[in-house]
Amino acid sequence: MPATPQLILASSSPYRRILLERLTRNFHLDPPELDESGLPNEPVEARVKRLAVEKAEAVAIRHAGALVIGCDQLAACDGKILGKPGNQARALDQLAAVSGRSVVFHTAVCLLDTRDQRHYQHLDTTNVRFRKLLAAEIDRYLNAEQPYDCAGSFRSEALGVSLLDAIESEDPTALIGLPLIALCRMLRACGLPLP
Repeated sequence: MPATPQLILASSSPYRRILLERLTRNFHLDPPELDESGLPNEPVEARVKRLAVEKAEAVAIRHAGALVIGCDQLAACDGKILGKPGNQARALDQLAAVSGRSVVFHTAVCLLDTRDQRHYQHLDTTNVRFRKLLAAEIDRYLNAEQPYDCAGSFRSEALGVSLLDAIESEDPTALIGLPLIALCRMLRACGLPLP
């Protein structure tokens, strides 16, 4: 019976690490170092898919015989990309701007099997509807959670869920940053037994 290939998560995200630990603790982290800027006129969906593949490929060259997971996520409201705010002032502006509106989170995952260079890809689109937020609610939320490293300035897996009216998705883990349902399909296709 062939040996089980090593599993590598091409990410430095603590959220993605925690998600992958739901499936296995037998993996290694190897963050890619690449420019994540968009290309001219590149649609959001194309950008996240491209970056997921590029992250997997950048790390795969260091891990022959491994399965490498690359992932990327962008949030957009009315076509405008909402990045990670980085600080409270920008997070406050983001949440005020999305109050009572919908934000679309595009999450792409690529599993690269370095044994045969096959790429498995998936794009999840999650619609998040924010309720009408009061300024005091935004302040309380940001002071409690400080989600400055999260696209859209909130964490659905924690207190951020209190800001929402609805989440529409085929995979709730995609909103956190790694679509596990699709990843499970990919890992099984590569011969990794799950559960």
